[in-house]
Amino acid sequence: MAMNITYQIGALAGTPIQAESFSDSTAPIGPAAAWKTPIPSIRCKIIKPDTIEKRSQPTSPCRSPILSGSNGTRPDLSVVCRAFATETLEFVAMDESKSAEEEKMYKEVKTEKEKGVPVYVMMPLDSVTMGNTVNRKKAMNASLQALKCAGVEGLMVDVWWGLVERDAPGVYNWGGYTELLEMAKRHGLKVQAVMSFHQCGGNVGDSCTIPLPKWAVEEIDKDQDLAYTDQWGRRNYEYISLGCDTLPVLKGRTPVQCYSDFMRAFRDHFKHFLGDTIVEIQVGMGPAGELRYPSYPEQNGTWRFPGIGAFQCYDKYMLSSLKAAAEAAGKPEWGSTGPTDAGEYNNWPEDTQFFRKEGGGWTSPYGEFFLTWYSQMLLDHGERILSSAKATFENIGVKMSVKIAGIHWHYGTRSHAPELTAGYYNTRFRDGYLPIARMLARHGAIFNFTCIEMRDHEQPQDALCAPEKLVRQVALATREADVPLAGENALPRYDGYAHEQILQASSLNIDESSDDKEMCAFTYLRMNPDLFQPDNWRRFVAFVKKMKEGKSADRCWEQVEREAEHFVQVSQPLVQEAAVALMH
Repeated sequence: MAMNITYQIGALAGTPIQAESFSDSTAPIGPAAAWKTPIPSIRCKIIKPDTIEKRSQPTSPCRSPILSGSNGTRPDLSVVCRAFATETLEFVAMDESKSAEEEKMYKEVKTEKEKGVPVYVMMPLDSVTMGNTVNRKKAMNASLQALKCAGVEGLMVDVWWGLVERDAPGVYNWGGYTELLEMAKRHGLKVQAVMSFHQCGGNVGDSCTIPLPKWAVEEIDKDQDLAYTDQWGRRNYEYISLGCDTLPVLKGRTPVQCYSDFMRAFRDHFKHFLGDTIVEIQVGMGPAGELRYPSYPEQNGTWRFPGIGAFQCYDKYMLSSLKAAAEAAGKPEWGSTGPTDAGEYNNWPEDTQFFRKEGGGWTSPYGEFFLTWYSQMLLDHGERILSSAKATFENIGVKMSVKIAGIHWHYGTRSHAPELTAGYYNTRFRDGYLPIARMLARHGAIFNFTCIEMRDHEQPQDALCAPEKLVRQVALATREADVPLAGENALPRYDGYAHEQILQASSLNIDESSDDKEMCAFTYLRMNPDLFQPDNWRRFVAFVKKMKEGKSADRCWEQVEREAEHFVQVSQPLVQEAAVALMH
């Protein structure tokens, strides 16, 4: 006869458990119950504004305050987590003798006992509503419990400029984020906070629309050149053109000043979370939060994979800079426009005069001048915002990071056209990622790179896609620049092949001198109902455990999955609750 949930948990934990003590809380629930019936066992602590918050107990699932049996909350889950921590996870106990200041420091440099790659999970893009409240609170609470039990280190949360400073310049509404961070803190989860200065909507995976602040949109309506522009006059409103970074075009402030003021307001409002719950600030620098130009916009079908994209330098501010650069180079005739023979968004390199391999304009003196200027403008943009971010967040126990896009299509060609149009001057004969890595290193920022889950043979070979080779190039660049490398998956993947590829890439085994270096973190895209489906969840739990064990672990994948299976079985009610609630 199959054991019921009570005996399964007791057997796994090695502790006798009275069934009646938690039978109600572990019963599987349907959609109606998930939304209409409050969960009586979950208690939230109200913290007064003037109360000094104590540091949340770190890392171990069984020590998450919200799961602690001593609090009288969800004893079933407390036992599950404690058992999983004992049998299948290894945690390093905190040295209680450390000073409070030392405890707050977020250490990227791992000691011998801290090998492995911590896994964070991206929250839904609409985790905070347009009304500045937490979206689907019950689903969020159940999901965070499940993630914490599975050994996840923390969450990545988009802090949208267009939500917080929506109505008026300098007026910030942090309502939903305060609540979300309190929730993460109660569950003992760390947070990577993304300063999202871009529009949500129009990119791969965007499931909602969050525009730029109303007052910024009003200024763009008055002056369309504040938007990135292609050679056909098509405007892109995802992110304000970097050509006007230092001009007071937003109600008397420059865009960089707006970003700086926003980050400073965030720091001051959430200072009691910084270094404890909030451990990393990812600074948004372009569309999708990435340091790049919006050269491949999917909105309205403008671009389709694997097109080469288009240069975005035709607003008056960018053209003014180009004109000045050409005159400084003694070639004023080069300053009137960008390349006119670079094709259209959905061309391939060999379709164009500029990007073709033999005699392409990208190898000409003009081509080299233009690509140097175009990529340097992007680097200067990153430099300006990172300088401001560093001044804002320095010496308060948080790391900074910047996300770089994984543009892997046509990587096998000589010109690397899609990378060039995005602002990465990377060709077969020139490393475009080393200058970016060096810029990040100057500010002590983490290089966060996407497409970590992809394998070369899975991609269309006629487009010469090579994500694995691209990741290797980036890993070498970050090693030479001595900058930490973190990763993300570019697209949602739940299969074992993707997990194995992430494990391999995060180990940074790029050559014999790799030693024990690993990625400093990995962020998994994304928390949604699919993640909590039984087979996906089982693979994910095993994946998190394997990542935490690190490259030195010699146990096979099947062994880890078998261990994870125990946890998956006994945590099924919680995971089912999360999955059902997220679907509504």
